[in-house]
Amino acid sequence: MLTEEKSPFTEHLGELRDRLVRSFIAVGIGFVAAYFFKEKLFEILTAPLITAMGDNENTRMIFTGLPEAFFTYLKVSLLTGIVLSTPVLFYEFWMFVSPGLYRTEKKYFLPIVFLSVFFFAIGSSFGYFIVFPYGFKFFLGFATDTIYAMPSMKEYLSFASKMLLAFGFVFELPLVLTFMARMGLVTVPFLKKNRKYALLLFFVGAALITPPDVVTQIMMALPLMVLYEISIIGARVFGKKQTSDIDTDDPERPENPSPEDTGNHKG
Repeated sequence: MLTEEKSPFTEHLGELRDRLVRSFIAVGIGFVAAYFFKEKLFEILTAPLITAMGDNENTRMIFTGLPEAFFTYLKVSLLTGIVLSTPVLFYEFWMFVSPGLYRTEKKYFLPIVFLSVFFFAIGSSFGYFIVFPYGFKFFLGFATDTIYAMPSMKEYLSFASKMLLAFGFVFELPLVLTFMARMGLVTVPFLKKNRKYALLLFFVGAALITPPDVVTQIMMALPLMVLYEISIIGARVFGKKQTSDIDTDDPERPENPSPEDTGNHKG
């Protein structure tokens, strides 16, 4: 029986406020640090596009409004600051929710947080290093002698950030399905049985998330197919064990001997 009384609601609000303040301070420090390297950070972000442009003098990046470049650098610095402060953000979140978790839930929380960051980074890297070069070459291929490609800084930042977030989140699929299997919400037979419907949803989702070109859609749908198979393996290894096929009332099971059986084996 728990003898510890619950903290008052106002105390929880006070703790939440303090942790949010520390989180905002961490993001602010990361933002200020990143702003000193704003040009270099934006250069790294635009590297796939610049490489795809090549030396074509009719293809260049522009900004169409006077404050556009300034605000674009601010957004890049803010995004970088959030990324740099993720250890602090995860720590504050963990310290806030950990008192309300059971011991078994605490055991899985930190690995889940680490793996979620890992899969997100893998997904974003896949989008940056694999999808962006091919996708940008496809789009720039529509330029002609009279039609120039001149993407603006603001539009590119919006497009690139959305795509990187999309690839980062879709790569969380194995972790999500494995966790659901661990909680008993899905099973390996269920995932195998609905594989064809999942593949259809992958292509539909890729068509909605990515730009309207077949190459980019396929480059998102194919990894999802592989990730789904990895999810089935994860569900088989870490999923909740099914006991429906085990007759726990069978007196002849060695694991559950009857009192008479245990008495007969004495001496």
